[in-house]
Amino acid sequence: MTTPKAEVTAMLESLPDNSDFEDIQYHLYVLEKIRRGIERAETEGGISHENAKARLDKWLSA
Repeated sequence: MTTPKAEVTAMLESLPDNSDFEDIQYHLYVLEKIRRGIERAETEGGISHENAKARLDKWLSA
């Protein structure tokens, strides 16, 4: 398991040198949303891809 500091360091190293604070803040936001989503899926469970497709089919085929 990586530490938050390691994740941020890796994210910063992957950004272009001309990134501004807004770019960095956005990428931090995305990292946190992904981390929370994975954590929630692990604790609450998730649904399969096929189940998700079936649920969305009524909206996508309209």
